[in-house]
Amino acid sequence: MAIRNNACIGSLLIIALLTAGTLRVYAALPVQVSNQSLPTLAPMLEMVTPAVVNISAIGQVQVRTRNNLFNEPFFQHFFDIPNYRSETRKTRSLGSGVVVDAENGYVLSNHHVIDDAQQIIITFKDGRQLEARLIGSDSRTDVAVLQIPAKNLTAIPMSDSDKLRVGDFAIAIGNPFGLGQTVTSGIVSALGRSGLGLSGKNSQQNFEEFIQTDAAINVGNSGGALVNLNGELVGINTAILSPNRGGNVGIGFAIPVNMAKAVMEQLVAHGEIRRGYFGVVIQTLTPDLAEAMNTHLRHGVIIAGIEGDSPAESSGLQVHDIVTNINDHAVKSSTEMRNRIGLLNIGDRVTMDVYRGSKKITLSAKIGGEKYANSIAGDQLDRRLAGAVLADIPTSSNLANRGVFITEVERGSPASGYGLEKGDIIVSVNRRRVTSIKDVQTVMRLQPKRILVNIRRGQSAFFLLIR
Repeated sequence: MAIRNNACIGSLLIIALLTAGTLRVYAALPVQVSNQSLPTLAPMLEMVTPAVVNISAIGQVQVRTRNNLFNEPFFQHFFDIPNYRSETRKTRSLGSGVVVDAENGYVLSNHHVIDDAQQIIITFKDGRQLEARLIGSDSRTDVAVLQIPAKNLTAIPMSDSDKLRVGDFAIAIGNPFGLGQTVTSGIVSALGRSGLGLSGKNSQQNFEEFIQTDAAINVGNSGGALVNLNGELVGINTAILSPNRGGNVGIGFAIPVNMAKAVMEQLVAHGEIRRGYFGVVIQTLTPDLAEAMNTHLRHGVIIAGIEGDSPAESSGLQVHDIVTNINDHAVKSSTEMRNRIGLLNIGDRVTMDVYRGSKKITLSAKIGGEKYANSIAGDQLDRRLAGAVLADIPTSSNLANRGVFITEVERGSPASGYGLEKGDIIVSVNRRRVTSIKDVQTVMRLQPKRILVNIRRGQSAFFLLIR
């Protein structure tokens, strides 16, 4: 009995000692705070946050408002008072930006933050305010480049976003809800997100290859920085996926810095984007297609069509070829291939690893100029034109200055429902002659209730009424 009791006492003593040891570890932490460094992001953030700025973009829009005099029976009876009147209203959008070149004062942000802005004011963390100049912007990648005449700037060094992995830590810095600079942290949740329609566009013309992160991104974070633990820029925050009017639900998206850098270089050099043209119709290789084509490949891009007199044709590509690699980068989807080629400069060479049956070959070609250098998705003009892509007719064409060309119409889209077809030429909009996308934009800014479009289709001409 005594032995049993002694054993019990020994066991209790061991448990007590273990418990005491555990308690001693947890209890010791607060005591050591003043003597031992704890994990913190503060030193890194102190270096990079001065490079993240708040942006206030001020512009004007034409809006249609109901004429109050129309409500008076007397005026309705004796005077021809229009139902609506057009008036100018001032707009203001808030967002963020990132200084990436301290010597030249270049700031990266989003196109949608500064779109149609007449004045852009940048506010630094230290309270300084400066007016920025727009170098250029690109709606299809949602990238904008600004320049500020400031000295003693801090810039964030750019990382290689191609080396990002799911699970890497990510820190988002921006100006949510206009509150001022805010920092949130998380991880890279996914890579290569595309086709999300985050900006409300129903077009395949946009270049999307988003980094997805659970670092909290809210309204106003657009254009801000997504950085890694080394304080290097890996992305430009651009959008959120939220069911509750812009609140964060842990799903945010950023433009990879490699894509933003490629766009920036062209905007700085030319003031506009001069995209490459290759001339292929492509399709992602799926398991079903791989089985049907009797290939061992599990990832790649199928060549479904080749345009005549195109760089693709001169490269030697053939229909049914499967592209697996472009310029030493694996391509697993049509979106990846489109982005890789679309962001190359005109004149750049593209080298491809291609499987033709079971044989692997290497082909190369020089990127040509985009067939329609200046184009726009219809829904960027008006939601009723969603699904159409409009383009300026090249000056070299015998149709130059005759209208605006419709290069694509998505089947089942609003534009298709109204009767627009690929190959149509828009001659006038609401009885105003148009010869460029800018002309169409000028008319559509008035937000017309009805759109009367004069179309030339082949040898015929007619009007379409879009309500």
